[in-house]
Amino acid sequence: MKTLHLLRHAKSSWDDPSLGDRDRPLSSRGRRAAARMERHLLEHGIRPDLVLCSPARRTVETLDRISQAVEGVQVKIREWIYMGSVGTLRDHLSHLPDTVASVLVIGHNPGLEGLAHQLMGPGDHDPSVDALRTKYPTGALATLEGPRIWSALTPDSCVLRAFVRPRELEHD
Repeated sequence: MKTLHLLRHAKSSWDDPSLGDRDRPLSSRGRRAAARMERHLLEHGIRPDLVLCSPARRTVETLDRISQAVEGVQVKIREWIYMGSVGTLRDHLSHLPDTVASVLVIGHNPGLEGLAHQLMGPGDHDPSVDALRTKYPTGALATLEGPRIWSALTPDSCVLRAFVRPRELEHD
């Protein structure tokens, strides 16, 4: 089974209105949330084989804030994640080599949320699914378990194993 971790970037700052969307940094709240997520990843032994990250400043800063948890893991910055549609995200993921057992994607909404909804399908009904369907906040991590090969990553092909929001984690 393949494991797909979808991490929405932590909260970004809107303090400087002159910055373009790609250039917005993390806010202080976002930096704290990303640090909590790093502790969560470390404590739960979540260590992907590959990290794929959008080139936007807030996603790269989120990656920097979880660096201990992904130390030594291959990281690729990919343009297709920034503003990527559900179809674009799924298409690229379905072409991953099958030697990759788990991947962490650090990206944005609405793409990540839409991808999670599509992959887990309508059949899952538990508190984690209900929480994800209600809102996919900044800094949240969805973990999906899917088919044995990436090319079989299709709608309704995954099960949501966990959905963790930074506010649920122990504060600094």
